Amino acid sequence: MRRFGFMILFFWTLGMTAAGCDRNIAPYQPGETPQPPDLARIFPAPEAPVVPEGEPARPAASGRSGALVRGTVFVEGEASDVPGAVLFIIARPAGAAGGPPLAVVRIPSAEFPFDFEIGPKDVMIPSMTFEGPIELTARLDGDGNASTRTAGDRATGQPVAVAPGDAGVTLRLQ
Repeated sequence: MRRFGFMILFFWTLGMTAAGCDRNIAPYQPGETPQPPDLARIFPAPEAPVVPEGEPARPAASGRSGALVRGTVFVEGEASDVPGAVLFIIARPAGAAGGPPLAVVRIPSAEFPFDFEIGPKDVMIPSMTFEGPIELTARLDGDGNASTRTAGDRATGQPVAVAPGDAGVTLRLQ
């Protein structure tokens, strides 16, 4: 009787495992080499703007597409030395209230004043382009984890409006 119970448990477990595995797994191909996933299906490339026939193509309304934004981050008051603190410089499209940032630069152990550059190489999602009006903020994160915020973290007050190609941008940590 004990053996019969074991067999029922075995076949029940086997059936549940087979029923629970619904992944589409392709058959093994001899000689196949591993390749990185094709992210173009998830993050399509940006579409080129459509220009009507007979009209010349116009540059972006604000800033040069693909150009860097350069500037300096200052700390107001005492520049507290926080071991393990990481400076984050964050770019978002102008007027964006939420969602992922356009671009981020992560600088461990920054010394202030700190000169920075942010541009197309720092874009978070490949289908987004570093162009148009952009707002920059900065945050000195005490624990180095961008997703947590503590009372001791210093940040810029309001975002600073910039355009690609701007230089001499000033961000002040309060």
